[in-house]
Order: sequence, then C-alpha cells, then structure tokens
Amino acid sequence: MLSHEIGNKLNSYVADYVIFDLETTGVSYVTDQVIEISAIKVKNGTPVDEFTTLVNPMRHIPKDASDVNGITDDMVMDAPIFEVALKQFLDFVGDMVLVGHNICGFDMKFINRDAMKFFGMMVGNDYIDTLPMARACLPTMSHHTLSDLARHYSISTNGAHRALNDCRMNQMVFENLAKELEKKSKTASNIKKCPQCGNVLKLRSGRFGEFWGCTGYPNCRYTEKV
Repeated sequence: MLSHEIGNKLNSYVADYVIFDLETTGVSYVTDQVIEISAIKVKNGTPVDEFTTLVNPMRHIPKDASDVNGITDDMVMDAPIFEVALKQFLDFVGDMVLVGHNICGFDMKFINRDAMKFFGMMVGNDYIDTLPMARACLPTMSHHTLSDLARHYSISTNGAHRALNDCRMNQMVFENLAKELEKKSKTASNIKKCPQCGNVLKLRSGRFGEFWGCTGYPNCRYTEKV
C-alpha cells in the first residue's frame, strides 16, 4: 500500500504475509532498474496465490545480470514497464506484511525509490527481512544466502535467481525460521531468573541437596529451593 511513511521493520514471525523478490539490471538502487518482480501470498503459513511479471527496464540488460538471472533483452521486450508492474504488485499485496531476503538492503530500496518516482509516495507495508532473522536463529552458519539456507533445510535450489522460484524457496525458509524462533522462545521461557537482580539462576548442589543459586553471586546471594 502507498503511504507517506515507510512501514515498520518487524522482527517476529507472522502467519499472513506476502513474500516477494526482485531481479534487476545490477546491484545499485541508484542507477539500476527492476526487470522482474514476483510475490506469493501466504495465509496461515500456506501459499494461496502468486503474482509474477517480467519488466521492461527501457534499457539494455548487462551481460553480468543476464548471466545470474537468465533474463535477456528479448525476454522483456513486450513486458510492462515498472510503473505498471509496481501498481499491479501493490494491488496484489494490499496491506499485508511483506517478507523477503535482504529486502532492507536491496529490494525495499528499489520499490520505495520507484513508488516515490511514479506515485509520489512510499510503500507503507510493514516488512520482515529473513536475512537478519536467519543470522540470529542460525549463528553457527558461515553464510546466510538464500541458497545456503535452502540447502540447510533440504529445500531445492533449482531455478534460483528467478524471482518466483526465489519466493518459493524463501517462503519455505521463512516457515523453518519460524520454528527456530519458537524453539528459542520456549528455551528462553524455561530459564529461571533471579527475582532480586535479574540474573539467571543456576542449579547447584549444597550440604542439603540441590538448590537454585543466582549467577550474580557473590554480589547477589539469592537462593531458592528446588
């Protein structure tokens, strides 16, 4: 949805969302253009609808970009310009939460730039970036690209770097990350905290058996019977 303000970045899972992805002529949101935009609408964690279109950038697509995503000048010759495609995308999304991988650093910059250019407003939908979420949930992984995460969860990477295929991959990754968040939440809720200082209580053994002792000892001497 169009708004005078950019939506809020969320850091938790939502069950209803639209996951989206762009392919572009390059990595600069200042000079490059969108050549494909795709999205999947998800309700209660289940995909229910898809949107996808190539985009005519009104310029030559560099070979380096085509080598990555496979999109060529001939393929986009009869495609809509991005003003039309972006309006179609925004109509498809409505006011739902947007989800994507590295959208803070990439995709949102492109769509907000062009929403302002074409419509004089920005995209006001709240959004979730699965890249920082993956880094928080899976800190031992050395890389957190979408393909790395897909392989981690045994999700096929066939067709990677085409927007709709990346959306399908990312939707499954996001649902798996939701399970990681739930596990972390349950673990956190089971941690006992000291009511006096807030430090974690640790199970210890003493003369009279086991007890909970504050890890802030000796500054805090709180104990609790098991």
